[in-house]
Amino acid sequence: MQAFLEFRDISKAYPGVKALQSVSFAVPKGSVHGLIGENGAGKSTLIRILSGDAAANTGEIRIGGEVQHYASTRDAYHAGVAVVHQELQLVPELTVAENLRLGRFPASGGVINFRHMFDDVGAKLRDIGIETDPREKVARLSIGERQMIEIAKAVMIDARVIALDEPTSSLSSRESEILFKLIERLKAEGKIILYISHRLDEIFRLCDGCTVLRDGKLAAHHESLKEVSRDQLVAEMVGREIADIWGWRPRDLGEPRLVVDHLAGERLKHPASFAARSGEIVGFFGLVGAGRSELMRLIYGADPARQGKVSIDGEETPLGDPRKSIRNGIVLCPEDRKFDGIVQGRSVAENITISSSRHYSPGGLLNFRKEAETAENFIKSMRIRTPSRRQDIVNLSGGNQQKVILARWLSEPDVKVLIVDEPTRGIDVGAKAEIYETLYQLAEKGLAIVVVSSELPEVMGISDRVIVMCEGHIRAEFTRADFSERKLLAAALPDRKVEPAARVVQ
Repeated sequence: MQAFLEFRDISKAYPGVKALQSVSFAVPKGSVHGLIGENGAGKSTLIRILSGDAAANTGEIRIGGEVQHYASTRDAYHAGVAVVHQELQLVPELTVAENLRLGRFPASGGVINFRHMFDDVGAKLRDIGIETDPREKVARLSIGERQMIEIAKAVMIDARVIALDEPTSSLSSRESEILFKLIERLKAEGKIILYISHRLDEIFRLCDGCTVLRDGKLAAHHESLKEVSRDQLVAEMVGREIADIWGWRPRDLGEPRLVVDHLAGERLKHPASFAARSGEIVGFFGLVGAGRSELMRLIYGADPARQGKVSIDGEETPLGDPRKSIRNGIVLCPEDRKFDGIVQGRSVAENITISSSRHYSPGGLLNFRKEAETAENFIKSMRIRTPSRRQDIVNLSGGNQQKVILARWLSEPDVKVLIVDEPTRGIDVGAKAEIYETLYQLAEKGLAIVVVSSELPEVMGISDRVIVMCEGHIRAEFTRADFSERKLLAAALPDRKVEPAARVVQ
């Protein structure tokens, strides 16, 4: 098939790092093409160049045989390019319709016709398969619903080339299926879909071909995936074979370290109780909206509790105060790292030490040498890809931002309970293995670890025990010997009976 989208000799350098080095490949019209690689491999940089958000130092992009010259993202938009970034680009305080028509409001004489806008956007959302109310403010939507609105934005401008960066990382299985059907429809209409994902099952399901980047260079280009194996793609991504990504190993468990007793709040109305032992990794699974993140925020104190208690090593800890939770040994890596995790506009070093710096600030004066030393140690030990500890954290890839958040809590000397909500969302297979190994090492030191994940293979792969939530309830509990995808899914679905081998929680 004749190429419609071409990248020719694309190179891009930032101070201290070569993000892309002479990358060239082509994609035919009416196809879905995978773009994969480890975090920091150059995928996001290439997409930013395609969207006009960054300029290449050398090389050119051709669409339909025409060389593209972008002065801004608006030029890329007029060239028929739409990008759905992993970190969403929505305005929370505007409605769904206002976000989808931002800059293109139906107006006459300077007056916006809101009724027409809401009706038009509502009809187009329903056509795509999205039932969200166009009058609803984006701030009130779940992360998964926001992701679908961002995807709808790209579809509604009738782009010729649509790049989707980790589009299913926040979606439920139902929402993912809607997206997959939409991609097939766009492909049949002759669109090009660039599909960036670390989920190789999706790459093989959706993509006709695939390009692999490693360390800013073209590692492999496959026009067809018919003769390509999963292991081959993994090896091309990381430069080595990874036999067992989970790497789970048994360990000695101690006494209950975290005890949650009938905890409930405004966003979690049904009281929840469970315990996690010293050295134990407890997984939480459930569908989107099951209440997992809401429960974790109550434990950490990010949301106020209306009843219940939380105890650490037998001592009750105050509720509704994250500062006191941190001092008592409870820390949380949140689900949404962009809004609740990283401190934008601050350096990698500041993001790592923002909590622990109080330990080396005698008299209220920050010890900059100690801060730099702490940051450098974690950058090295966690393999955080950054040209410098002074780099603004927003310039790091999503996976490296996640490592920084984890490093922040590891720099705290007295952590007893580590809660990680979607710890590997948007992270490549190599970085996942590194994060899992970090969790095992922390558990072996006696921490109680709670992992919330929407990926069933992940939560089964790394947990000693899994608790399943459904519609705001803790519904069932499974020991590792009784793990099975069928049983855990049955417990997560509201209209299914909990299968045997689970401890049913009333």
